[in-house]
Amino acid sequence: MDKSTTLDYINQMFPTEESLAGVEPLMQKIHGEIRRVDAGILAAVRQQSNSGTKAKEDLAAARQAVEELMYKIREIKTKAEQSETMVQEICRDIKKLDFAKKHITTTITALHRLTMLVSAVEQLQVMASKRQYKGSAAQLEAVNQLCSHFEAYRDVPKITELREKFKNIKQILKSHVFSDFSSLGTGKESEESNLLQQLSEACLVVDALEASVREELVNNFCSRELTSYEQIFEGAELAKLDKTERRYAWIKRRMRTNEEIWKIFPSSWHVSYRLCIQFCKKTRKQLEDILNNQKEKPDVGTLLMALQRTLEFEDELAEKFGGGTRGREVGNEIEEIGRGENTTPNASDIRKKYEKKLAAHQGTATEDKDKELSVPGAGFNFRGIISSCFEPHLTVYTELEEKTLMENLEKLVQEETWDVEEGSQNNVLSSSMQLFLIIKRSLKRCSALTKNQTLFNLFKVFQRILKAYATKLFARLPKGGTGIVAAATGMDGQIKTSDRDERVICYIVNSAEYCTNTSGELAESVSKIIDSQLADGVDMSEVQDEFSAVITRALVTLVQGLETKFDNEMAAMARVPWGTLESVGDQSEYVNGINMILASSIPILGRLLSPIYFQFFLDKLASSLGPRFYANIFKCKQISETGAQQMLLDTQAVKTILLDIPSLGHQASRAASYAKFVSREMSKAEALLKVILSPIDSVADTYRALLPEGTPMEFQRILELKGLKKTDQQSILEDFNKHGPGITKPSTPPPVATPVPTAPTVSLIQNPTSAGFLAPREDVLTRAAALGRGAATTGFKRFLALTEAAKDRKEIRKFFNA
Repeated sequence: MDKSTTLDYINQMFPTEESLAGVEPLMQKIHGEIRRVDAGILAAVRQQSNSGTKAKEDLAAARQAVEELMYKIREIKTKAEQSETMVQEICRDIKKLDFAKKHITTTITALHRLTMLVSAVEQLQVMASKRQYKGSAAQLEAVNQLCSHFEAYRDVPKITELREKFKNIKQILKSHVFSDFSSLGTGKESEESNLLQQLSEACLVVDALEASVREELVNNFCSRELTSYEQIFEGAELAKLDKTERRYAWIKRRMRTNEEIWKIFPSSWHVSYRLCIQFCKKTRKQLEDILNNQKEKPDVGTLLMALQRTLEFEDELAEKFGGGTRGREVGNEIEEIGRGENTTPNASDIRKKYEKKLAAHQGTATEDKDKELSVPGAGFNFRGIISSCFEPHLTVYTELEEKTLMENLEKLVQEETWDVEEGSQNNVLSSSMQLFLIIKRSLKRCSALTKNQTLFNLFKVFQRILKAYATKLFARLPKGGTGIVAAATGMDGQIKTSDRDERVICYIVNSAEYCTNTSGELAESVSKIIDSQLADGVDMSEVQDEFSAVITRALVTLVQGLETKFDNEMAAMARVPWGTLESVGDQSEYVNGINMILASSIPILGRLLSPIYFQFFLDKLASSLGPRFYANIFKCKQISETGAQQMLLDTQAVKTILLDIPSLGHQASRAASYAKFVSREMSKAEALLKVILSPIDSVADTYRALLPEGTPMEFQRILELKGLKKTDQQSILEDFNKHGPGITKPSTPPPVATPVPTAPTVSLIQNPTSAGFLAPREDVLTRAAALGRGAATTGFKRFLALTEAAKDRKEIRKFFNA
């Protein structure tokens, strides 16, 4: 009643007048409560006053109790030490008794077990003599366990005697079991049923014996089962290759017939599995003898039919017993051949390819095909256990495939139109695509039969077929003129190409590129299909080298064809009377002729060739025209100052025309590098004309400054072009030789009418006499290195050597990739 006042309390207790009669009792009750509270307070005060004295008394009592406790602990410790001494004296005798008890217990146990062993061996001997196989199996287990307890007592005579007796009993059981199994299949039907029951119990005995007994029994059983097979199929009638299918029918029929009988064997023995292994090995040996003893080559159809049936049988065994499988889906791999984009593989792609092959080679484990006692699913591979014997005799198959492929190749080349349909994306000849379709079909046929040496031999056939196709592409390229007439007219070795020839050459380049890429895909697919041990030898680099050589030669032929078209313009340039020109005008007519030739050919070539090969073509063309223009200047009889200025204007015009070639071909991806290349080539002709324009007294210094790698022969020819007489040249040449030219190489200056050009062109590589002069090869190389881009930059020296030895296609490819 915290919120109530005293008045409210009184009103609540006495709400009416009648209730006032209870005031007196309430007052008495309150006075009584007050007295009780006062008495409690008084008692608490008295108790509190007495607690201090009691606490002191309790503390003193506690201290005394602690002292008494410490005294008792010391007494207990002393008594414990005395007790420990007493216990040790007592236990000394008890330990002796305990050891004695332990030895007695061990002896009693050993004697008890020895008694059991003697009894068990005697019982086993009785059971063995009565051929009670079921009881013998259980008793064998017991004796084996008892014998294990006596391993430490092997030297005891009694134990040795028992072990020898047990060994003889096991030998008796073994002979009884083997004897009973040898009678399987020889009794009557009623006897056969009892025998099966007895043999089923005998299997328990075999399991209780050593594992070698079981293996010997199974092997003997399988050998006896296959005795009739050997007798039947070693005869003259069935020992033929065309009867191979009947061998597999025999074992299937045998397994179906004896399925119920073989149920006596425990499933863990895998009798049918081991029987099939022995059957396969015997069949392989017989087929090997048949194949080796044939006097003539086997018929391809019969051989392939026998191989096909063998493969089907091996697949059935692998599926039935869950043995090793190939695990390779070859169909998809083969179908992917030739479907990739027609692009040249870069270094990254090649590196990834060989890293992948290396990883696959390192991660492949060698299969053990001679695993005699493998169990189903443990890794024994039925595939190849018989069919591998056909491998050495499949040469006739590969020869037939090669003959068929070669005939198809000849047919494809004969039917080739050397043209591509309008709108074709890759501009590839149909013969190249059809050839790879035929190769894929051949690869499918072979991979279904074998993935070992025969497939590798077929791959070698593919290499030869593709090399033959590369040779035919090479033979289709336009050739230079030969014979007496060509030599008399100066056309020996020169190549003339029409617009159609140029398109055909482009188609050949694209087809060779397609074959290069697709042959690489073919090799990669074969390496995934073929046996891992042969995968390292699957390589198409030589074939790719052949096609790369075709590409290189085709592009060089394009350059030579265009160069032949420039012959008239170069001759027109030499016929211009440069020594009598009176004024400088527009560019000369021969420059317009060069421009027209390029304008008619370059757009077609740019459309048909891929960027990388078009760039290669441009580089070769520039390396041809630049030095040829330079050399053609020396063919002029005399050049006056006005003529030199006009020729310098023409040189600038030719340079501009060459720089515009990438835009004509609509392929300007590498125009910057090409422009730098053209400028470097044409700058030599400009420098030569500047030397001709220089005054007589400073011509030597100008020549050394602008053409530091020049030769005395060239300098002498420059003096002749300037119109100096022999007597006037002598002093200048002596001064030039005294200071030393850039390159001093002794050579005899050619006649004025047929000056030696200082930078040979591509056509000179084939026949130096086509330009009207004869020069040693060393001089040609020296001048090419001095006035061309140099052997280190353009590879001109290698180009010369390789084109003169065109048979080495691999080196041409290396030059092309350089």
